Amino acid sequence: MALTARLEVRQTQQLVMTPQLQQAIRLLQYSNLELNAFVEAELERNPLLERVDDKAGGDAPEPLVSPELADGGDELTSGAEAAKAIDSLDTDLDCVFPDATPTDLGPSFQDSGWASLRQSRASGDDDFDFETIAASDLTLKDHLRAQLPFAVTDPADRLIGQFLIDMVDEAGYLAGDLDSAARKLGTTITHVERVLSALQTLDPPGVFARNLAECLALQLKDQNRYDPCIARLLDNLHLLAAHNLPALRKVVGVEMDDLLDMIAEIKRLNPKPGLQFGSVQVQPVIPDVFVRPAKDGSWRVELNSETLPRVLVDRTYYARVSRTSRDAREKSYLLDCLQSANWLVKSLDQRARTILRVAEEIVRQQDAFFSYGIEHLKPLNLRKVAEAVAMHESTISRVTSNKYMATPRGIFEMKYFFTSAIPAAGEGDAFSSEAVRHRIRQMIEAETFETVLSDDMIVDRLKAEGIDIARRTVAKYREAMRIPSSVQRRREKRLASGARNVA
Repeated sequence: MALTARLEVRQTQQLVMTPQLQQAIRLLQYSNLELNAFVEAELERNPLLERVDDKAGGDAPEPLVSPELADGGDELTSGAEAAKAIDSLDTDLDCVFPDATPTDLGPSFQDSGWASLRQSRASGDDDFDFETIAASDLTLKDHLRAQLPFAVTDPADRLIGQFLIDMVDEAGYLAGDLDSAARKLGTTITHVERVLSALQTLDPPGVFARNLAECLALQLKDQNRYDPCIARLLDNLHLLAAHNLPALRKVVGVEMDDLLDMIAEIKRLNPKPGLQFGSVQVQPVIPDVFVRPAKDGSWRVELNSETLPRVLVDRTYYARVSRTSRDAREKSYLLDCLQSANWLVKSLDQRARTILRVAEEIVRQQDAFFSYGIEHLKPLNLRKVAEAVAMHESTISRVTSNKYMATPRGIFEMKYFFTSAIPAAGEGDAFSSEAVRHRIRQMIEAETFETVLSDDMIVDRLKAEGIDIARRTVAKYREAMRIPSSVQRRREKRLASGARNVA
């Protein structure tokens, strides 16, 4: 058979992932924080994009004025007039604390408040930021640095103390190796340990501890409650964690009543003394969707407009600049910016509409949960929602990723409503795995020392309620909820009942 060359026309279809389509997919799975960061980057890159400000064009809020000032009294309206009023007084801002210097006021005030006040006065700025000075939080390290001159007097020891303070973590523990610290400081480990012993007497009690046992021991020493028996108890905290009270009583060498009294005293201590000072604030969850009850008994689903960035295409600026463009490269750049801006606005609108459609379908499917609670949560998968809203399952997965829904029962991630199914014992409907977990937790929380339930007993009770579940599934759910076994729970309840009897 001879090989010959020929031409033929063939028509095919294929999905091409254009950059715009990839961008739309990324926007769909972004959280509100990631979306705002992306839009900020686009606003800096694209000159044709403009942020819509709700306050633009609105009336400025009227200043709050007391009735006396509103009746015609004099009002200080600027920082310059405030500075004149201060200068007219026969005093100076430096004498606000007449008996203290910036060093005596502590590093926190010196670093934040006093420094900003000095800088403001030196630069001639009339607007003193008193709110920043008053609202500055005292951190743990600042609190320790303020006490360092009273605990350590030698300059070399103070240098070591400053180094050790920098090694303290947020909870108050010494996070680091003393041998490494001694090598960096060019001194001996004995010298560093001597300074550490002095620092362990600072407030709050328990700081500069290297482990939990040492932290508790420092607090007991501060209360003058540290003795050999409680020292042996702290050396065997692993037995207390395992609730092995017989072995712990044998090691400590006391009666059971005395042991329970010692354990109750330890529980009153603070295992993380440094957390009472200023720490890093956890970013709260900002919901993307609000679910509120309507007057007719239904549910109203709304998007959180505060989390949605509002951008517009500045076509007036585009028309003005395009008329002055000279070469083809400038025109091509402006055209690319216009297309990118139009696509971004369209993608943001499509993202909002998609989230709203999916949220409405979730609320429709889980109506019983919103009305009656977690016991009525239904099993739900991505395919069921995708078929209802005529979308692909991957789209539903992206929409529900890192999105939160604020409901009358709390704030939940959208993926929370997608749970697997547990078959019913009879002909009834299947149960949600999350509802079964909640039922197991309720059973265990209702236990007493005499009625501790084993996994087999929990299985029997669930089957009596119509839930067909295996014992290994109950054990898996219990371990996922970090609930100990029935043997450990019985030990805990025995310890708690003993402590109450002693009290």
